[in-house]
Amino acid sequence: MKNVTALDAYQWPPSNEAIAASVGIDPRSIIRFDGNVAASPPPSARPAALARALADINEYDRGRYEPLRRAIAALHEVDLDQVALGAGSDEFIVLLARIYAEGGTVATVPSQSYSMYRYAASMAGATMVNDPATADLVFVCRPNNPTGELPEIPDVSGQLVIDEAYAQYAGVDAIERIGSGAIILRTFSKAYGLAGARVGYALASSDTTAVITSRQAPLSVSSLSAALALAALSTPVDVSAQVAERERMSAALSALGLVPLRSYTNFLYIPMEDPESIVRRLLPYGVVVRAFAGGLRISVRDELDNDVLLGALRCELAGEPAPPAIVRHRRATAETLLNVRLRVPGEGRVYVHTGEGFYDHMLQQLAFHGGMDLRLEGVGDLETGDHHTVEDMMRTFGEALDIALGDRKGLTRYGESRVPMDEALAHAVVDLSGRATANISIDPDPGMAAHAFESLAQTARITLHVTASGKNAHHVAEAAFKAVGRALAQALTRDGSLIRSTKGSL
Repeated sequence: MKNVTALDAYQWPPSNEAIAASVGIDPRSIIRFDGNVAASPPPSARPAALARALADINEYDRGRYEPLRRAIAALHEVDLDQVALGAGSDEFIVLLARIYAEGGTVATVPSQSYSMYRYAASMAGATMVNDPATADLVFVCRPNNPTGELPEIPDVSGQLVIDEAYAQYAGVDAIERIGSGAIILRTFSKAYGLAGARVGYALASSDTTAVITSRQAPLSVSSLSAALALAALSTPVDVSAQVAERERMSAALSALGLVPLRSYTNFLYIPMEDPESIVRRLLPYGVVVRAFAGGLRISVRDELDNDVLLGALRCELAGEPAPPAIVRHRRATAETLLNVRLRVPGEGRVYVHTGEGFYDHMLQQLAFHGGMDLRLEGVGDLETGDHHTVEDMMRTFGEALDIALGDRKGLTRYGESRVPMDEALAHAVVDLSGRATANISIDPDPGMAAHAFESLAQTARITLHVTASGKNAHHVAEAAFKAVGRALAQALTRDGSLIRSTKGSL
């Protein structure tokens, strides 16, 4: 029997549960800034996108997911036979090392680059060398991970592979290099927000693509993952908000003395001698960043998440008070998928987007007037009507509010508000009672307003009385949502450390 020895394994970061146990916090409060992924799934990642794939889950795909490959080919203006699908870019990195450098040499550009290249070389029995001009296989990580820089593409005599996992954030690519023999790698894990689906692809000449696919395992991508990737391509990817956040984060970190390198990616790299110390100091805040030899890498998420990280750093480095915690909660059903982040109290920074425009706006009004920071995003089966989406968005918000209230100690508990809107008048009274009770009268009701409040009361475990009337259904509903928000703001104020109940609990 051949003697087989183990290789150094790829080191996965610890789970949320392991981190939480090590520092004594709730795993749900952890925010990962160590994976360079999107802050939330794309709107296309919904149960309906998987319906056809699930209906055919007993079958193999006979065309190697031709609709997805055609969509990718159209996106990059190449031929169908120039596209190969794989289980993330990593499958191709390992496969290409075996094809082009087995027992040979591999170089990376820059020399400090994505660790998977070295693991792939090791699996191929290849030697890492510093000079790309002499290597059998050269990986150019462009933009580079972990430093975020945009390296020049060198002249090489071996096979050139350009890994463009972060190309959308740089706004440049090297697709034209396919004509001179290069292989381009892309992924759905980063800009498309599908890291868990594990879908990547290679672009090359038709002859090179044939070589690659002849050495792949049949259908290494699942039909469910292929369906999610195809759905993601239905809308042009837009990373402008994350790029703007990257620049805001860079300025804020620089103000704290943590000056990042210029980045062309969705992360920032800060050169420093002891990055592990920052990693350890941020863990009690539920903030996970990643240390490398000589630097710290911080993924750029969205404003609400990024402000948690900045607040923790200001607390540790500038002695500022610790920011209030953010509740992170997810509700997933066969009808809806909703993600919510909630801070109580907050500063009225609110973003709600489920595709149900009217009630998105209503919940925005409630949260803003409630003095909360809320970001609720998701999708629902709007093709069947608004019922499921509205009900679940309010239930999800209520569940997050219940978590945020905790034992409800020190809260005023009761709140009341009257709000006019033109001819409409709304009156709301709230009790953070711990008992789910709703007495709602809205006349005229635009359709789902009363049920929305009932759903909120059930999951937030509050007593809610709302009376609203007028002539215009929009005005009546908006006055009601504002009144409930203002009543909640009053009930959520702190007036000591007691639980406002003679029973001693709510």
